[in-house]
Amino acid sequence: MGGLSEERAVSLRSGAAVSQALRELGYPVIEIDVGRDLPARLVAEKIDLAFIALHGRYGEDGCVQGLLESMFIPYSGSGVLASSVGMEKVFTKQVFVAHGLPTPAWAAFSTAADALAAALPFGFPCVVKPSCEGSSVGIHICKTRAEYEAAIADASKYAGKLLVEQYVKGREVQGAVLDDEALGAIEIVPAREFYDYQAKYGADSGTQYLFPAPLPPDLYAKVNLTCLAAHRALGCSGASRSDVIITPDGQALLLEVNTLPGMTGSSLLPKIAAGRGIGFPQLCERLLLSAALKA
Repeated sequence: MGGLSEERAVSLRSGAAVSQALRELGYPVIEIDVGRDLPARLVAEKIDLAFIALHGRYGEDGCVQGLLESMFIPYSGSGVLASSVGMEKVFTKQVFVAHGLPTPAWAAFSTAADALAAALPFGFPCVVKPSCEGSSVGIHICKTRAEYEAAIADASKYAGKLLVEQYVKGREVQGAVLDDEALGAIEIVPAREFYDYQAKYGADSGTQYLFPAPLPPDLYAKVNLTCLAAHRALGCSGASRSDVIITPDGQALLLEVNTLPGMTGSSLLPKIAAGRGIGFPQLCERLLLSAALKA
């Protein structure tokens, strides 16, 4: 939990919630706030199994997963490859395209200068994202050239490439997968323009969560199948959560896959699981018991 990324605060909340739940079930739990001494801590604490509640870089991008593989410590969630691809939004887009999964038009740039020099094939509005951050860190909706230039300047402060995506107006839905089974989809109705960091984690954000997502049965089934296909295309394990936009004409467009969903009080995977009758401690236990080495 914790760690070194921009999502440290959220990770600490996830880790604390999971620790409490597993202790309530009788498991002996040691909380490790991850720093550069992690290998030594794992040895000193004689860890048998790692429940990963890290978010962001070094936590859900394959780095910690690779360390645990090399130390022969089974761990929860996805393996090295699925984690690294899922964290890198440009690679995720390429996987979607290769598997024929629907996703908005996009372009990737290595530098801010490249992004500013290029002519976008889809124009404005567009969405600018740093390719290697989560929790909506560094994401901007741009309606004008001036907003685009400011967004590129901000997003380029973060690691990875710059992903520029066609803005698609629609309903925001998230679908979860648990143990290779579609768990269900929840609709998010943010009080803000989009489901940004403040809408996700801010107190009294006004965000509404509707489970099951109030969609026609055939469209709800399509969302579940699309999220399961994305989970499998990336080779995920344990749980994943996919971001989907439902267009007015009934398309379900994939935005990205989160291979290590949040486990805080406001997180969506626990909300979806609860809607299916899986309490938070039981969800944590299922993720714990599915822990393994993947290499």
